[in-house]
Amino acid sequence: MQSFEIDKSDVLRIKTALEGDDAELQLVLQEYHASEIALLFERLPQEAKERIINILPTDIASEVISEMHEEQDPGELLIGLDPEKRSEIIEELDYDDATDIISQLDEDEQQEILEDIDQEDADSIRALLKYDENTAGGLMNSELIKVNISLDKKGALDEIIRQSEEMEEFYTIYVVDSADTLQGIVSIKNIIKAHADAKISDLLKPDPVYVKADLDQEEVAKLISQYNLTTIPVVDDNMKLLGRITVDDIMDVMEQESTEDILKFSGVSEDEELSGNWKDAVKSRLPWLVINLGTAYLAASVIRHFDATVALIPSIAAYMTIIAGMGGNSATQSLAVTVRRISLSDLTDNQAYRTVLKEFLVGMINGAANGVIVFAIALFYDADPWLGLVLFLAMTGNLIIAGLTGASIPLVLKRVGIDPAVASSIIITTFTDCAGFLLPLWLATKILLPHMHH
Repeated sequence: MQSFEIDKSDVLRIKTALEGDDAELQLVLQEYHASEIALLFERLPQEAKERIINILPTDIASEVISEMHEEQDPGELLIGLDPEKRSEIIEELDYDDATDIISQLDEDEQQEILEDIDQEDADSIRALLKYDENTAGGLMNSELIKVNISLDKKGALDEIIRQSEEMEEFYTIYVVDSADTLQGIVSIKNIIKAHADAKISDLLKPDPVYVKADLDQEEVAKLISQYNLTTIPVVDDNMKLLGRITVDDIMDVMEQESTEDILKFSGVSEDEELSGNWKDAVKSRLPWLVINLGTAYLAASVIRHFDATVALIPSIAAYMTIIAGMGGNSATQSLAVTVRRISLSDLTDNQAYRTVLKEFLVGMINGAANGVIVFAIALFYDADPWLGLVLFLAMTGNLIIAGLTGASIPLVLKRVGIDPAVASSIIITTFTDCAGFLLPLWLATKILLPHMHH
């Protein structure tokens, strides 16, 4: 959230103040920002939180509650408060924040809260509760400033002043017709700069970027970053204006979504929606499978090349599949970490280099650890320390290759402009499979065969 770190002394100060009277506690609390108090709440028991919320002025109390993380159950905290204080806090919250918090409670608790608050606020929150939380409707706030397209400058300014009393900040004024249909947007700056008899219809920018209420939150995030918007309007199917999504609501989404991208690793492309028909599914997956088949032949040709070795040391065949499989898994791990890192921030050359170096080290350590295990198994089952050595080296080598390719291939693809989440896994499997077969066979040919004749 922010660079403010809560240390033990802060927690201690608050706990000491909690032992004193309200006036003393209030003085200490004044030194902290709302988001800092929200962080302090992570270390405090429930009754302490309730007492602090009760003491804080309503505007700060509501900010603390909106800054609390979902895991901390801000809803539970609200339910425990005195109904009057609770209603004040909820009426102070933005509708979208209030809805997020209330939606985590049971039906009857939701009703209890909504019955106590101002009718208009309750209606707005009920309307927002209907939307799935991962869609534009679930992110939007229905509080916004809208003016009718027929107004002139003075009429529009009067409206803006009237509507902005309730609102904390607003970036964009939405222009609607008498049926509340979105006609365009106009900036407050342009209204102020316009000459006295200007009409809103002349000032508005038509065809704004908008989203439908049921659009998935990831798509909303893409639009906001693509067009560099601070806010985006949400409409229903008839273009009726429902609400707006501001950039702060999108920040949290971007973090959630980069984790979701991991689904794409399996080579299921984005064009294929879960609801798509079998033709789309075949079209999006078949090319990857054909490429995969080619890479499998590549790996198989490695085995062909070492036919003689396989004939002399049949047990190596069983071990090869283990080494290739482990390499594949290890590569997917380092791929997941790297793609997530790329999707959260574009890496500089130096960061990219450090990422690859780190995965190389991790691969080497994990490889050696697993290598020791395969070495032990080879001793136990095959009573052959030379086979054990071959397997130890092959395992270590393949996990190093896995780490290096898992980290560097997505970075290279990103440079070339290919979506690393989709293409990486196919390329990486090729490397780890081929190396997984090549290393044990080649090492066996060099190390084991000479020792077999003794």
